[in-house]
Amino acid sequence: MASAQLGRIAPPLPVAEWLQGDAVDLAQLRGRAVLVEVFQVNCPGCFLYALPQAIELYKRYTRHGLTVLGVATAFEDFDKNTRRNLQLLLEEGRVIGETLKALEEHGQVTNGVWQYRIPFPVAMDRLLKIEQPVGESSVDNYIRQNLPALAKQSAEYQQQVRLQVFRYLQQREYSAETFDCFGLQGTPSHLLIDKQGVLRFSRFGFFPELESQIQALLAEPLST
Repeated sequence: MASAQLGRIAPPLPVAEWLQGDAVDLAQLRGRAVLVEVFQVNCPGCFLYALPQAIELYKRYTRHGLTVLGVATAFEDFDKNTRRNLQLLLEEGRVIGETLKALEEHGQVTNGVWQYRIPFPVAMDRLLKIEQPVGESSVDNYIRQNLPALAKQSAEYQQQVRLQVFRYLQQREYSAETFDCFGLQGTPSHLLIDKQGVLRFSRFGFFPELESQIQALLAEPLST
């Protein structure tokens, strides 16, 4: 599986299936800017701000050349971040777990149903069962991909982080292919692909300048 790199053509999304909308091939979207919103069903922040933002951007810019896609992934809470719960969200607007609690606190659900509906295509990430035991090489690979600046920290701090990474990897039951392919750090994550199919941004968490970056991508000419 090819790994995504900023400034390079984005690889295909290695998802398991598209539960809403037709299957999408990024290579066929040349000429359009693409926002891929990566979320988990059990992720309060995804539903409090990231997905509502993506829905609003979809409404504003689809006719101007933006394609918005959703990918539901799972790197934790594997009993909640499931295909079944994603299907309930897409078909009935139902939310679960910590997401439900947070949305109830903010008055954004009625009888367990979210006030928004996702209008764009959504896929479920491909999850692969992890069979091999976690060793030092697994910890090294994770740190190299996700925490490259750790080497500049003190030896004591590095050891603390290595222990945390080891425990995290031990409790992982599955590897999520899209999540790993794009080297994501968590959810929500936002991937922006330009009209040439080049991955321009990969951002985790709050992305206040997302709309202005989309406007800039839409204004760029399509090279021949």
